[in-house]
Amino acid sequence: MPLLVSLTITTVGANVHATANKDGYSPISFDLQLLSWEQMNPIIPKFSVFTIIDVESGKHFQVQRRAGSQHADVQPLNKKETQIMKDIYQGRWSWKRRAIIVMVEDKWFAASMHGMPHGAGALDNQFPGHFCVHFLGSTTHKTDKMDFSHKLMVYKAAGILKEYLDQQNPNDVVQSFVAGMKEQDFFILNYLATEHIEKKRLAAIENIKLVSIEDKKPEQYQNGTEIDIEVVWNVYKKNTPPIKERKIIHLMRASSLEPWKVLMKEDLL
Repeated sequence: MPLLVSLTITTVGANVHATANKDGYSPISFDLQLLSWEQMNPIIPKFSVFTIIDVESGKHFQVQRRAGSQHADVQPLNKKETQIMKDIYQGRWSWKRRAIIVMVEDKWFAASMHGMPHGAGALDNQFPGHFCVHFLGSTTHKTDKMDFSHKLMVYKAAGILKEYLDQQNPNDVVQSFVAGMKEQDFFILNYLATEHIEKKRLAAIENIKLVSIEDKKPEQYQNGTEIDIEVVWNVYKKNTPPIKERKIIHLMRASSLEPWKVLMKEDLL
């Protein structure tokens, strides 16, 4: 029977409890856990099959883990599952990160995925390669640090992204804002911005890569309510070469006890 679930998520420490309104049968315990990669690795061993639930759309599909030592390299189980995954990405494979829930038997785990086939693939599923699933502390093949966008998506899946963003210093807020632009995650963007950002403002942007960010020291912002941070990024738009831009991002807050927000200006996006 199809899994049809609506969730209200609350957190207690590292465990996240999801209260469900269910239509139809579901064997799920609704205890959503935020576990590290070291803890997750043996839970989803090589060749194991599990379900991925996309947080935003609610769509779900089955995958098999094929490899991966720093994160899980997985493939859709068959052609039907591949089509569901492609629908999640609006019919176009993409490196954009998305918040997901990994369901293993009756247990749920917060995670992140991208949607770009790459490398080797072994299943008859019309998916030319594999894609990557990251958990807290997972790293990419190119670095020993967790990808920042994947971290945000894992926290989003766990239901604690707002708390994480509220605790950030100005440097991290800017990095999160740029990640929101890169992933075109309007939950992140609109939570951090002082005004609502329409999707059409980013419609032409294919990707954005942060080249450098000015590093502000705690003594420059800890007691203040406004600060400017300079960034340099490369913007990739449809059918045009990348554009290198230098921007000043202005951050503000109501008091030293409030979280930092990005002041939206016409020339920022």
